[in-house]
Amino acid sequence: MPELVFFSGTMDCGKSTLALQIGHNRSARGLQGLIFTRDDRAGEGKLSSRLGLVTEAVEARPEMDLYAYVVAELSQGGKVDYVIVDEAQFLAAEQIDQLARVVDDLELDVFAFGITTDFRTKLFPGSQRLIELADRIETLQVEAMCWCGARATHNARTVGGRMVVEGEQVVVGDVNGPGAEVGYEVLCRRHHRRRMTSAAARAAALSPDVLPVAAAHDR
Repeated sequence: MPELVFFSGTMDCGKSTLALQIGHNRSARGLQGLIFTRDDRAGEGKLSSRLGLVTEAVEARPEMDLYAYVVAELSQGGKVDYVIVDEAQFLAAEQIDQLARVVDDLELDVFAFGITTDFRTKLFPGSQRLIELADRIETLQVEAMCWCGARATHNARTVGGRMVVEGEQVVVGDVNGPGAEVGYEVLCRRHHRRRMTSAAARAAALSPDVLPVAAAHDR
């Protein structure tokens, strides 16, 4: 039976890599998929992983009816055996309903990949609707790690190097550029609650507050 499957996890846990792998495996068996994405790091109409892999995709704009798009592809003679959706957290709730309709009415598997919660630890609307509707929810087994070595469970946003917990839910930033104005980092719950990013931890380690202790040994 066709399924709506939601693969979820934090940043850096391999969601996009798995999406590309699923597409590759099915393509090798002669199946043809339709790939949707939204706000990918590689630019519009791209599905990319941090390992450097990238493929073409359809940009799922806010106003797009995903069910109607798939029906149009089939009506025009296109072959669609399955659907992959990356960055599914950015979709509107009604677009998730459209994906469920693709499964139920067109009998196609839909594989959705996304982050569950935002930098404020609040559910994304798209992820919430997927949790409500998905036939199956899979948590990615590649564990992202906090700077302290613990399993990362939360996504943090930084502005100018400092962690923030207020602002727009979706702001495109750089996860690999610590000097960027807007950046993202994965943290364990403890350090997310304390707003202790890797940069803040380094700064604390170099703080003058610790110097007198070291200096005492030199006297």
